[in-house]
Amino acid sequence: MSHFRSAAFSGISAVILLATLTSCTSVQVKLGWKVLLDRTPVKSIEARLPQGPAIAPGEKSPLVVTFTEPDGRILTTEGAGAGKVMWKELNVIASVVTVNNKKGVLTLASDPRLSDGKIGHVTITVPSHPDLRAELDVPVRYNRKYAANFSGSSGMDGSTGMDGTDGTSGSSGSMDPDSPSPGGDGGNGGDGSSGGDGGNGGNAPPVQVRVALRAGIHPLLQASVSSLEKQSFYLIDPQGGSLTVIADGGPGGSGGRGGRGGRGGSGGIGTPSGSDGHSGSDGHDGMSGSPGSGGLITVTYDPQAKPYLGVIHLSSRYGPAAVFREETVAALW
Repeated sequence: MSHFRSAAFSGISAVILLATLTSCTSVQVKLGWKVLLDRTPVKSIEARLPQGPAIAPGEKSPLVVTFTEPDGRILTTEGAGAGKVMWKELNVIASVVTVNNKKGVLTLASDPRLSDGKIGHVTITVPSHPDLRAELDVPVRYNRKYAANFSGSSGMDGSTGMDGTDGTSGSSGSMDPDSPSPGGDGGNGGDGSSGGDGGNGGNAPPVQVRVALRAGIHPLLQASVSSLEKQSFYLIDPQGGSLTVIADGGPGGSGGRGGRGGRGGSGGIGTPSGSDGHSGSDGHDGMSGSPGSGGLITVTYDPQAKPYLGVIHLSSRYGPAAVFREETVAALW
């Protein structure tokens, strides 16, 4: 047994040691898993977005940088590029979009007012190769499927009932033919307690949606979605984009499971043997909570936006039907 424990401990230690070593850059380079650019000749550099050239508000997009060596061999960055070049060897500067310099991921803020009318731009340089430089424009697109969720909170699940205690075993009697005595009866098991009821789901607040049209060769919808506590803005391309506004009532919590009844104790051995105790009753499961009420969604839209209302989807489960109002809505920003 001690030999087995020693071997197992040695195996675990080897795994920990390997994990520690492979986290060290120098070891990764020696193993051929990574390369150092200051030791690698490179003649050109190029940057691209593998998921497409554009990015939408609220999205993330991985960046891949490709290097070409003088002999034509290609090196790519780690992460989405699945290559050997480490991001810490590059200097990435971005405008409009932001960049995670440790992972090579671009992010565009979800508020379209911050990027409206602008084009993102990324510049990549290599400190170990001052002559290398890559530039990349990142257009902003608005044909994303957006969602604005104002739903009520979920109800708390009910607590689980306590299990009943097991009955005690009966005392032993005598089975001696000359002096027999009965065994004692086993004790009854305790009843399990009932599970707690689930909490009710929260109510969704009333939600106001305002929609204006930005006319042009490629029309876009401006939308504002707000409750008393928050407001969000969206810029939607009707050609492929959409906005779903959700104000569902929160689901009720699940009822807690009833506790198990305790087992009856065994009758004691004797002449005659004692009777087994009765098992306790299982507790009842708790009742599920009721769902909350959905919020009233009111959509106020400009007459020019009416032909594009099909890209606005609404959900108010357990709530009233949405209200639509047509009136002049000026540009939202």
